[in-house]
Amino acid sequence: MQKTSSLNMVSLKKLFFSAFLLGSLTSLINCTKDFEEINTNPNAPLQVQPELLLRQVIYDFGEQMSYEGFTAGNLLGQYTTALDFNLFDRHDLKSPQLGGNPWPILYQNLRDNEILLQQALESPSATVYEGPARILKAYMAAVLTDLYGDVPYSVAFQGKTLTVTPEYDSQESIYTGQDGILENLDLGLAAISAYNGSRALEGDILFNGDLEGWRRFGNSLKIKSLIRISAVADVAPALQDLYDEASFIMQNSQNATFDFTDGEPNNFRLARLRIGDFNNFVLSETMEEVLTGLQDPRLEILYRPFANSPDGSFSGLLNGIDASQTSIALADYSLTGTVFREESGRLDANFITAWETNFLLAEAAHKSLINADAQALYELAVAQAFEYWGAALPVGYLSGAASFNNPDSSPLQQIITQKWIGNTINGYEGWIEYRRTGFPLLKTISASLNNDLIPVRMPYPAEEEALNNSNYQEAFENTEGNSINVPVWWDVNL
Repeated sequence: MQKTSSLNMVSLKKLFFSAFLLGSLTSLINCTKDFEEINTNPNAPLQVQPELLLRQVIYDFGEQMSYEGFTAGNLLGQYTTALDFNLFDRHDLKSPQLGGNPWPILYQNLRDNEILLQQALESPSATVYEGPARILKAYMAAVLTDLYGDVPYSVAFQGKTLTVTPEYDSQESIYTGQDGILENLDLGLAAISAYNGSRALEGDILFNGDLEGWRRFGNSLKIKSLIRISAVADVAPALQDLYDEASFIMQNSQNATFDFTDGEPNNFRLARLRIGDFNNFVLSETMEEVLTGLQDPRLEILYRPFANSPDGSFSGLLNGIDASQTSIALADYSLTGTVFREESGRLDANFITAWETNFLLAEAAHKSLINADAQALYELAVAQAFEYWGAALPVGYLSGAASFNNPDSSPLQQIITQKWIGNTINGYEGWIEYRRTGFPLLKTISASLNNDLIPVRMPYPAEEEALNNSNYQEAFENTEGNSINVPVWWDVNL
């Protein structure tokens, strides 16, 4: 009886389990049509509000690329030299240290911005965001392709629809093709002009919701884009129209920038890192020679006297030092200024400014691309760049070594060199303009790992070869093996 009862109990348990399993399967089959609804968290938003996306894209891109521009771009542009025997500073660009990998920053923010743009196109209540989203797309796409050349673009950031292996687009098509930089600027400006809704632009940390500010930003960016491709395209008529319309950023109060703070969490990242990371960057020999040759007071804002100086003077170091051949003492070289650490509230995340716009127009006038006074535009831009960095323009500065008509220089060299100085913190921008124009006159670095050549593009990251190999191979071949010495489409001057 005992054994029989036990067996019966086991049979009953099996019966109950079978009935439970059958019932569970039946229930599962019956409810699959409601599976998504049942398994959706009612407290989680289905999409991010556009004002949060706009704020996130502007801040994340500005903050991260300011850090990148300082730590890596400033090495390529020879604003600073790294003391840690940095391979990137020796032009092994596949070995980033403390910076030197803008690829994921650019793609993440282009992806988030694409979500914002799709919301603006699909939801009538978000229409006000179309213009800013298109202008930001054009801005970030230009940074991306100017650094790398041909890149995944047309199907690379599709918002909610994931494209794992996007094809590479040519730089020419990214600038001039459908949904390219210039078309998005035109569409963005048209969307701003056409907007007649009542919803304010929220989340805007560049212009506080002022659509006229975005219009000026878009037009300044269009001037910049046209100048950048001016060696390979006829841009004069479009530039003249923009100049005559006079709806671009004209004064520093209109700049496309947002302010860092002195304290966390919105201070410049170098102010938050350990002092050893900050002390890794010192005045470059290139920048020291340029600023001292100009007797430029911005030297005292952007850098500090070196610790061993007996008279408060400044000392720069040639880029690309070699650990096996060089012994370096920090006290013998000038660190970067307090504006980059102790007083970062004086610092901006810089998208585009009045002085950069006027330097671009000065170049256009000098090259007869527009009918305007090149010298007047140059001198205005220099004065605005001094104002931007909080320095007084010395009496006689523009009639001395910085003169537009300096017989030992050329107007183009003067324009680009002054723009290069102003772009401290946007070091990638200074390097890009050097590649386009040959100015300023950068130096052969101390211990080059690139055969004494200054690179003319960033290499594609290793992840592309691993994760997008089928498309990467063509780009690899087009750049002679992902070489950093193969110029991009618009670069025909060097």
